[in-house]
Amino acid sequence: MQPTYQNPTAQLAVSNYMSKVYLWMTIGILATAAMATYVSSQPEILMAIVTNKILFYGMIIAEFGLVIWLSAGINRMSAAMATSMFLIYAGINGATLSVLSLIYTAESIQSAFMTTAFGFAGLSAFGFVTKRDLGPVGSFCSMGLFGLVGFSIITLFFPSLMGSVASQVYGLVGIVVFAGLTAYDTQAIKKMAPDQRDGEKFQKGAIMGALKLYLDFVNLFIFILRMTGNRRK
Repeated sequence: MQPTYQNPTAQLAVSNYMSKVYLWMTIGILATAAMATYVSSQPEILMAIVTNKILFYGMIIAEFGLVIWLSAGINRMSAAMATSMFLIYAGINGATLSVLSLIYTAESIQSAFMTTAFGFAGLSAFGFVTKRDLGPVGSFCSMGLFGLVGFSIITLFFPSLMGSVASQVYGLVGIVVFAGLTAYDTQAIKKMAPDQRDGEKFQKGAIMGALKLYLDFVNLFIFILRMTGNRRK
């Protein structure tokens, strides 16, 4: 049996591309963490976000709008614009996530963050090195994601549905879904690398890859915190 050789140039392109993706994902997470820490240390700002529903939901709508705009318009905007939008989104998301400091203890948040970081690293590494097609995993987890979103919308109108058992199941499903998406998205992003040749496409592709992994990380963190966090008394 003849050994399989890969083009060293192609390997280098993949390595450079994924390094860029992970770099920007890390920058986004750090920006979110920094903003969340700052806002949680400013009682006036934090209470304004919590008590002003127009402000809070306006921030959430702005986040959705930025993700949709960035995803749909990435080919029509410059790399600098795409990068700026990603960082703005990460900052707004940090301000929104600052409300978690009112629900969970600081120790729980730190523990959940570290657990997420180690878990994410392992899952993403698996997605990067495995030769198995993770397409079926991605499809299954995508359906699970739609189920999570649908159930969360229903509970807005019928809060009683989110009982203790349902809450535990919801949290476990969320962890499984975003664990699977982390591995799947990593593999899918890796496959995009050979198509990124010039500087603009390379940077914009890296930003979109970073956004996908950033969303996987943040959602995985939220579900882990939901399952393991100690609530403030």
